[in-house]
Amino acid sequence: MAEIRAKKHLGQHFLIDLEAAEKISNALSFLGYDKVLEVGPGTGVLTQFLIKKPIELHAIELDRESIPVLHSKFPEMSSRLYNEDLLKWNEPKLLKENKFALIGNYPYNISSQILFWMLSKRDQIPEMVGMFQKEVGIRIASKPGNKNYGITSVLTQAYYEVEYLFTISPDSFLPPPRVQSGVIRLRKKTLTPDVEYKTLALVVKTAFNQRRKTLRNALKSLSFDDTKFLDTVSQQRAEQLSNDQFITLAQSLNNVV
Repeated sequence: MAEIRAKKHLGQHFLIDLEAAEKISNALSFLGYDKVLEVGPGTGVLTQFLIKKPIELHAIELDRESIPVLHSKFPEMSSRLYNEDLLKWNEPKLLKENKFALIGNYPYNISSQILFWMLSKRDQIPEMVGMFQKEVGIRIASKPGNKNYGITSVLTQAYYEVEYLFTISPDSFLPPPRVQSGVIRLRKKTLTPDVEYKTLALVVKTAFNQRRKTLRNALKSLSFDDTKFLDTVSQQRAEQLSNDQFITLAQSLNNVV
């Protein structure tokens, strides 16, 4: 591990637990796609298991110091290893034109942004396995009626079946984070909402940005073609509504910009 220094500004905590890495790699089904993109391979602990799978593995790593180490360990991946920022990346034609799964030990400081990046490419990504800060993983998988249920819960579950798989302790990393980590799996739903993503996102974000208010007050800045359904849930708060109820609300919105 001395060959790569973990960088705080990149949120790096290198996974050193081989058993956990293999378990993460085995969480992908490898069904419906033949390409996988690993985000933030770091020292290649997870990569060494993924590269043995019957798929075409790609990896994107922002840390320049990791790139030569990864090239040395996995020379067969030289043309599929990208020293780029995922959130600003113009992915290669191979991935742009094909379905691919997403996997990685995501930096905690941008994990939610990675999730929204995935949602923006939901038609291409049928499956994702990722390691998040435990609280974030729980939030993504959370159901209505509790404080963990929020924007990421609703928007992710609108398109994916979400499973919280297992927890990983801090001593599985170098340096150890101050929090536990959680691994989740997302699998694309066969049926997805009959509403534009930006419309659903607007309703959900507006509702949860004032989550202590009833929906009648939280959503008063929005205009709906049909207020019948809103009237039935107007005295509830955002965390009480199911995914399907948010979709119904979004379907009647008329002032999307």
